[in-house]
Amino acid sequence: MSAHPAVPAPHSTEWNVRLRVVEVGDLTQAHAVLDTGVRLIEADAEAHRSRYDPADPAIGEELAVGRALDALGRQLIQQGSTAAEAADSARRRDLP
Repeated sequence: MSAHPAVPAPHSTEWNVRLRVVEVGDLTQAHAVLDTGVRLIEADAEAHRSRYDPADPAIGEELAVGRALDALGRQLIQQGSTAAEAADSARRRDLP
């Protein structure tokens, strides 16, 4: 018999992100939705073009989308941290 411990089966999930970008004048707005298969997490962000910036829609889109994705990331980290703290607290409560 081998002394190697059993390797657990891998766990795999697929999450999907949908982005909507709207530009009106000097304002670009982005709405991001992360679908985890269990819940939806949403974030909004925007970018404002100053009169000194080039009139290139791609710049506003990149900034607004980047900010929306950053906001999604911060929500995920907060939710994960809260869940980990709750699990640790429950484990400690159950100790003799």
